[in-house]
Amino acid sequence: MDLRTLRYFLAVAREGTISAAAATLFVTQPTLSRQMMELEDELGASLFTRGKRRISLTEEGLFLQQRAETMVQLADRTLSEFHAKEGVISGEVIIGGGETDAMRFVARAASNVRAANPEVTFRLFSGNAQDVAERLEHGLLDFGLFVEPAGLADYDFLKLPVTDTWGLLTRKDGPLAGKAVVRSADLAGLPLLISDQDMVANEISGWAGQAGGQLRYVAKYHLLYNAALMVEEGMGHALCLDKIARTGSDSPLCFIPLEPRLEVGLDIVWKKHQRFSHAAAAFLESLRYEIARCDIHAVRA
Repeated sequence: MDLRTLRYFLAVAREGTISAAAATLFVTQPTLSRQMMELEDELGASLFTRGKRRISLTEEGLFLQQRAETMVQLADRTLSEFHAKEGVISGEVIIGGGETDAMRFVARAASNVRAANPEVTFRLFSGNAQDVAERLEHGLLDFGLFVEPAGLADYDFLKLPVTDTWGLLTRKDGPLAGKAVVRSADLAGLPLLISDQDMVANEISGWAGQAGGQLRYVAKYHLLYNAALMVEEGMGHALCLDKIARTGSDSPLCFIPLEPRLEVGLDIVWKKHQRFSHAAAAFLESLRYEIARCDIHAVRA
């Protein structure tokens, strides 16, 4: 099972037919069909359910698709780093994280790297902490942005000099609109949307204390954009971090901070003992500079 065969397999999975995949790969249909049958023989598993017009993946095929995407992406990254021009910092830096305004801080560091090294590019992956941790483990990310509380034992990390605040995203014409803060008693019995991360649920439960048992969750969300649409349509009220959803004068939504105030720190993490590409090392140096500059400004203030 080589990389070429895995690329062929991913093309078939993506296109849904041997003929369409063969066209994108510039190979003949018999060649591609034979490659897929040999792959199934090698693995001792049926990867496709072959219908009259389209083929779909079996459970074994879906498992291989996930692994193949990981292996192909890692191989492509490795080749790109080896082909970088000598004396020129180039290549791609991949950063993963959830939705947070702290990404502005990361963006400043990335912008500085690009200004000095125009051949460096960046790719952003949006996902929750579990998604980011998995991709870090498989070498598909250089850095992850974690919202605390987060397990940092397996990582080296830098603490960012910014925090996010938990609050409630709700309609401006709703029953809580106009409040300066929201307390746990205000939420009793209301339909709530919450992040699907266990750590978030534990954090909110700790904040609510004994009133936590009265919180009624009607939906869980992965990222906030779709949850905000549900709030707009009257589904409920979303517990979330500030400065993510649109709450300006042209929005029907508003954000109300929790009371007692619940703030969380943010960390940029990477795998312990990781060997950075020149591009990733340049980004980390830029990030350290931005943090030091913020610290100096804080002292002067």
